[in-house]
Amino acid sequence: MRLALCNEVLRERPFAEQCRLAAALGCQGLELAPFTLAADPSTLDEAQARAVRRDTEAHGLAVSSLHWLMVQPTGLSIATPDAALHGRSVAFLERLVAFAAACGAGVLVHGSPAQRAPAPGQTVADALARCEAAWARLADVARQHGVVYCIEPLSRAETPVLNTLAEAVAVVDRIGSPALRTMLDLSAAAVTEVEAPDVLLARHLASGHIAHVQLNDRNRRGPGQGDTPVAPVLRVLHAAGYGGWVALEPFDYQPEPLACAAASAGYVRGIWEALA
Repeated sequence: MRLALCNEVLRERPFAEQCRLAAALGCQGLELAPFTLAADPSTLDEAQARAVRRDTEAHGLAVSSLHWLMVQPTGLSIATPDAALHGRSVAFLERLVAFAAACGAGVLVHGSPAQRAPAPGQTVADALARCEAAWARLADVARQHGVVYCIEPLSRAETPVLNTLAEAVAVVDRIGSPALRTMLDLSAAAVTEVEAPDVLLARHLASGHIAHVQLNDRNRRGPGQGDTPVAPVLRVLHAAGYGGWVALEPFDYQPEPLACAAASAGYVRGIWEALA
């Protein structure tokens, strides 16, 4: 297992310290939220990517992936019927694809619920169609940069646009690019899906649709800090010989950020080592 910590958990600390702590917790990578690196992530460039890569590698880590792609700048949308805004939003994401590749990351995770939500008066179907057009364009850019762009199913409490793995798989299949896949976010799956997350994971890993996994609890805390089963998911990954990244992605950092990260990493590593 390659374990990554989502860096926004420790975002109040300098980046080099985030790296040191992630390594000390037994992680092999960091999953980066662009807004933690720059107030306006559209300014992130190759020089900054080299600096990020230098810091992570100095601590024996890799940049696993990017996520929380559209937190900043505000006002972007890939669902909007405004053609100019849609174009600016896609162009921003294209820059992040290039930045991810320059960091050495192999994956981008597109969640961003507000930025794919329907505009006032817009139907969910129309919003999804515009998102799908954006993802088709981004898949081509991702292919050119040698990275994988993952569409993240999110809970209905976050967005009405694309809530299940089946819906994400359908989009991936319609676009038909090897650079576009989906992923499992345990918290969202535990809240939204009818089938158990491990059952879904086994099916869609076998079909080749899943390229990334994020672990968290349905209560938005870290894995092991609630009642969402984690061991069945890890058992599926272990049995499948999964070689991708497993990212720790709590949202509610209890009792405080570093302790949450430590509890999450120790819990997941302990289960994995018991399976080995």
